[in-house]
Amino acid sequence: MRILVCVKRVPAPGARIPLTEDAQAIDARNLGFAISPHEECAVEEAVRITESEGGEVTVLTLGPTEAEEQLRNAVSVGAHHGVLVETGPVDWDPQATAIALASAITALEADRGPFDLILFGNESADAGNYQVGIRVARSLGRPVINGIKGIDLAGDHARAKRETDGGFEVYGVPLPAVIGVKEGINLPRYPTLPGRMKARKAEIGRLGEAQVTGGLTMRRLVHPPEQGSTVEILGEGADAASRVVDVLSELGFVS
Repeated sequence: MRILVCVKRVPAPGARIPLTEDAQAIDARNLGFAISPHEECAVEEAVRITESEGGEVTVLTLGPTEAEEQLRNAVSVGAHHGVLVETGPVDWDPQATAIALASAITALEADRGPFDLILFGNESADAGNYQVGIRVARSLGRPVINGIKGIDLAGDHARAKRETDGGFEVYGVPLPAVIGVKEGINLPRYPTLPGRMKARKAEIGRLGEAQVTGGLTMRRLVHPPEQGSTVEILGEGADAASRVVDVLSELGFVS
């Protein structure tokens, strides 16, 4: 079983994101970076599948040279290979990203044939466009399912489960296929000390700098308006007891 996981280097989720003075890029001088939580789960799922079924996991990313750090993190938790396609510091739109990824995947498959399974995160933590995996699958001519929280393999088919309000939708797809997984499909492991040592020594493959034209042109970045919150002080000490009871009654906790 050969599995490819596509990941993206993003600012650590939850961090406050500063912009450069010209609003053309993120000011990354004091930022930490990671891969998106959905993609962490995709790496974990790929490693679990190969631990059970045998095979190998390759992790692919587009990004600056610094994105090597995220590939080594993936190796430290069980991935076998990391491949970087350098794009420079400017973030690409989904169309250009998908074109570059599809080209890189085709190059990786040239010698050994198609990957049995290509995993994406459901969406990236920064842009949240939900497009790249679907665009790549269409370019490669492979079936794709998104929003998945369970994968079972049976021969040359995969059975994928998508959570709904009433339970699960279950899909069957022939391999090779593309699947986008959601956070919650598993609990990603932490790297062990031997895993970290292995990652430090791992050779990261490079496919050269991607050259893609087309797609959207970024004009400027803007922060969304901050949403404040209102705090109501009910009182102090015992004097607040009656007001607390009133609030609990309004919420339906007491009658």
